[in-house]
Amino acid sequence: MSAVEDRLAELGLKLPQVVPPLAAYQPAVRSGAYVHTSGQLPMVDGALPATGKVGAEVSPEQAKELAATCALNALAAVKSVIGDLDKIVRVVKVVGFVASDPGFTGQPGVINGASELLGEVLGDKGVHARSAVGVAVLPIDAPVEVEMQVEVAD
Repeated sequence: MSAVEDRLAELGLKLPQVVPPLAAYQPAVRSGAYVHTSGQLPMVDGALPATGKVGAEVSPEQAKELAATCALNALAAVKSVIGDLDKIVRVVKVVGFVASDPGFTGQPGVINGASELLGEVLGDKGVHARSAVGVAVLPIDAPVEVEMQVEVAD
């Protein structure tokens, strides 16, 4: 087990299986020193634990937890490409999408769930640039979606 996966275990977390694609794409691809993940939904055991808009059917607190799940799924996708999460040099960029009720403006707080998880698991390597975007709807009515770009070593 890698040091990153040991850290996940210390936090009471386990790296999930890679979420199978819902359409014509790969969960992650490597180009040179970078791995780019596709948008990861907060799937747990093949299902969404919640659906709907943040600020309506889904609370901001629940959405923040779901964003952390998205980040965990993204780490699984990265591992599927590089084999060992200890090869991560740093998380370069995180982009989070929040299916938002029209009056909801707390997207940055929701995506903090992903950012905070990456920081807890990877330390300084998890510090990244980020965008948090409110959208009208996400695939299969997911409340949140997260993608990331990671620099890796050979």
